[in-house]
Amino acid sequence: MRPATRIALLATLAIAVAHLGDQYAWLHLGKPGVYDNDFGRMLRIVGYLPLWILMAVAVWLHTSDRRTALLIGGMPALGGLAAEVAKILLRRERPKLHDGAYYFRPFNDHFWSTRDIGLPSSHAFVAFSGAWILCRLYPKGWPVWVGLAAGCALTRVQAEAHFLSDVTVAAVLAYGMVAWCWARWGAPPVSS
Repeated sequence: MRPATRIALLATLAIAVAHLGDQYAWLHLGKPGVYDNDFGRMLRIVGYLPLWILMAVAVWLHTSDRRTALLIGGMPALGGLAAEVAKILLRRERPKLHDGAYYFRPFNDHFWSTRDIGLPSSHAFVAFSGAWILCRLYPKGWPVWVGLAAGCALTRVQAEAHFLSDVTVAAVLAYGMVAWCWARWGAPPVSS
């Protein structure tokens, strides 16, 4: 089996399992005060785009490596934009609005507004976009990068702002986006 096919199958399986786990997560993982402590706030901020832009500026100032800085800041920015476009297209509202039930906003109801739309999670999309690009740039640190992004995703579910599938779809789409961009612009040039 080709690696791309294997990844697509795993991604599809992850999304399907997450959808099956949405009701369990809604009923048992909720922790409304998750952002009342520093650890919860730290994990949420991993999905905050200005953090990634500041990290990119710091990398650029320290190394003068514009390419790496652009990837560290650009991938989460592109992820945030992609999340907003996906929200307009997918239109599933946040779980708390409908007591854990799926509700898809009609297209004729505030078409351009993503307010209260949860699929995919923008925080998780930004966090995983940053994590996946850091995995490409600094692969030995992958447990930290993925752990931080997964922690961000978990806090979004605990805060009852997202279904488990919202953050899983965000992680999968972010992986695909970063892999696609890396294949075109990320890999360092091979010297002859």
